[in-house]
Amino acid sequence: MSPLDWALYSGVLGAFWAVWYIVGARAGLLWTRRALGVGAALAALGLLGFWIPWALDAMLTADVALLVAVWLDARRAVPAGARGFTVGRDAPPGFAVGHGGEVSYRWRNAARRRAALRVREVRPDLLGGLQAPRAVTVRPRAEARETVAVVPVRRGRETAGAFVVDSIGPLGLGRRRHTMSLPWDVAVYPPLVSMRLRASVSQARRRREQGLRPIRQLGEGRLFESLREWVPGDDLRHIDWKATAKRRKVITRQYEAERRQQVLLVLDTGRLLTAEIAGVSRLDYVVQAALELAYAAVQHDDNVGVMTFADGVRHFVAPQRGRLGLKRVLDVLTVVEPKLVEPDYPGAFRYLAARNRKRALTVLFTDVIDRFASDALVANVASLRPRHLPLAVTLRNSELDALAGLRPTVVRDAFRKAAAEELLHAREEALGHMRRAGVIVLDVPPERAAQAVVARYLELKRRGRL
Repeated sequence: MSPLDWALYSGVLGAFWAVWYIVGARAGLLWTRRALGVGAALAALGLLGFWIPWALDAMLTADVALLVAVWLDARRAVPAGARGFTVGRDAPPGFAVGHGGEVSYRWRNAARRRAALRVREVRPDLLGGLQAPRAVTVRPRAEARETVAVVPVRRGRETAGAFVVDSIGPLGLGRRRHTMSLPWDVAVYPPLVSMRLRASVSQARRRREQGLRPIRQLGEGRLFESLREWVPGDDLRHIDWKATAKRRKVITRQYEAERRQQVLLVLDTGRLLTAEIAGVSRLDYVVQAALELAYAAVQHDDNVGVMTFADGVRHFVAPQRGRLGLKRVLDVLTVVEPKLVEPDYPGAFRYLAARNRKRALTVLFTDVIDRFASDALVANVASLRPRHLPLAVTLRNSELDALAGLRPTVVRDAFRKAAAEELLHAREEALGHMRRAGVIVLDVPPERAAQAVVARYLELKRRGRL
């Protein structure tokens, strides 16, 4: 047979395969690797056409038979749905960044034949998105369970999830493709282990400081402490008339100063916190510090709340007590994201003044560049006094500090050093202006923010500043 005849046969066969693939793909019927291997072997048979006249005819006939077999085999694959296979998921309520988890899947097969599946899972982007394919086999009218490791990528909340499942036929030549929607409302929380560990240390320190010598502070609180005889100068509103009538002398109530305080976390999510440090967002450092402070406050029986804002207020949770308050703060810190906009400080602090009138330690997580660029921040955070106790937590730029401390060897390094020193000087001027306005300023490197803010909270708590 001539090369022209061989090329003609090959072209016809290739066109036939292409048409079959297009039609089969629309119907969800595809071939497997085994079918491709058989097709390659038949193609080798076609090479004998140069020497054996009937080899090309045999190859063409065998390829047609192979395509028919693939089609029929794919049609006999176990379908998805009530008459075939279904899938369910058992997942934990949430994950934490940096800590893997496990998810169980239940594959049920209602058909009378074995289901050989090639599964490709599409997870929410928080959990890695599209996953590598894996094989699952389910016996007839049975159930198979598989446990899959899950490693969160970043914090947040998202609803997504699906499966692309190829059900392979009995001969292993054809497969039927199904797309199965399995929504997954997943929450990935900030890292929790270090926060709990440090909060436990804080709790142990509090017990050492207060447990051996409990100090009872009497004052204008509303926690009832005891009854005693009234003396001149006592508030007449505190007279207990029932006890007075019973004892036939004037008895007054004595109250203990409340130890439970309000802690409000305020996060600036504007443009200054969109930058990254060594691949980690500055906002992620802020979220971690805020979460550790919230946990420490709950351990000290304080009420905790949170507010986030950028060009407007995005979340607000009033200070609440105990686990409920911590859970609501955690929910907000899970989904908060930075926004490349100029923060609206006046609007945010007006909102805060209207929503939170009770005295609180107001911890503002933000950053400053220079005195003039931060005038709005300085003016508004100072307005919290005297009703509230403001604490501004700002993140230093370690790269800028390194440039300022650089010993230049070339002219370019000298200019960079001078620019860094000028920026740091302007930033320190803005922070100094806040300090003179009565704001407590905590300027720390991002990696030390969590530890430093918890330590400052404990110090303020010990000194009775709250």
